[in-house]
Amino acid sequence: MLYNLPAAAVSLAILTGPGTAAAHSYHRDHGTMQTSPLVIGHRGAAGYRPEHTLAGYTLAIEMGVDFIEPDLVLTKDGQMIARHEPMIGGTTDVANHPEFAGRKTKRMVDGVEYEDWFASDFTLAEIKTLRARERLPQTRPANTSYDGLYEIPTLEEVIALAKQKSRETGRTIGIYPEIKHSTYHADLKAANRRPLFGRNFFENKLLAKLHAAYGDSACAPVFIQSFEVGNLQYLSRKTDIRLVQLIDADDVNADGSLSLVPPYKQPYDFVKAGDPRTFADLLSETGLDFVKSYADAIGPWKPYLVKTVADGVDRTGDGSIDLHDRRVDGSTGVLEMAHDKGLQVHSWTFRNDSGGYGFADPQQEMSYYYDLGLDGLFTDFPDTGVAARDASANADSTFSQCRRGRHRED
Repeated sequence: MLYNLPAAAVSLAILTGPGTAAAHSYHRDHGTMQTSPLVIGHRGAAGYRPEHTLAGYTLAIEMGVDFIEPDLVLTKDGQMIARHEPMIGGTTDVANHPEFAGRKTKRMVDGVEYEDWFASDFTLAEIKTLRARERLPQTRPANTSYDGLYEIPTLEEVIALAKQKSRETGRTIGIYPEIKHSTYHADLKAANRRPLFGRNFFENKLLAKLHAAYGDSACAPVFIQSFEVGNLQYLSRKTDIRLVQLIDADDVNADGSLSLVPPYKQPYDFVKAGDPRTFADLLSETGLDFVKSYADAIGPWKPYLVKTVADGVDRTGDGSIDLHDRRVDGSTGVLEMAHDKGLQVHSWTFRNDSGGYGFADPQQEMSYYYDLGLDGLFTDFPDTGVAARDASANADSTFSQCRRGRHRED
């Protein structure tokens, strides 16, 4: 299905105690104000280290990010680990473990069948015997020199790292967890065919950890993000921690419109419920009003935010003309409309080695989005993101870390 944007809208110990009082003192010591838009370390510093490793998160912090992003999936014993997908074959050395060879299986995730090893078939102790590998060895061959060096971190280890580095640097390092595939996890069955976790197990466990570490506050250095909707609606009734509705698409068409093809067409819980609304529908005026009822920000894929024109110029210098060469021609209006409704806008993913959209220079691309008024961006190359933010016209703008778009209804 093709969808055109509307022209006008378009391993560390836990370093602080788990009590709420400790969480609030953490805020008093480190403050709650950002004076500029955010740089978010996408999966750590994935351009320089294998993704979702403590080494990658540490490097991102050293490069100056404001937040590190752990994508979360569940192990068999219900522990949260940092992996981008439930499938772990592409980012770990599980294939080199003969003791786990029999666990490779086929499973449906958001309507798509995968043959792989799945995190939910391993206990945390078993996961800890694995080591991370570079997900994109052809694109990032230098990162393969780190293959086999790093464990798969838990959420608790990521929190501990962020707090340790906050104390060491004197600046607040936030975390930006994504709940991956809520519907998939809720539907998983144990060997006895009973639910392995059940509905909202994931969300409740995440909140318990975050509230213990940071308190229940819109000023906590935390955003929770998801591509699904129902889980965020549930969380909005349980917490004041800020929530982010992610907005996906499949590709950009030759005419600059966005292609919406499953599983990138709509939130998967919408698919299960028979709700026809697409991701793009959530960026209409009515859609943003709906999102504001439960979330504080939107996280759209970056092509949703800018208009582009095909003018035949090879901007990337690779000898071919494709979507990456389109001339960027201003805002679609989505960013401005979201701001008018009190929603922050954090966009993704900005990379030095691929995914440029209308720019040959990645720092120029990031600066352009910041200059449009973007509140934060996810990047695999945090040093470039920090340089772009600091060079932006909005680098010294007043930015409240506690700004919110919704009102909690208890």
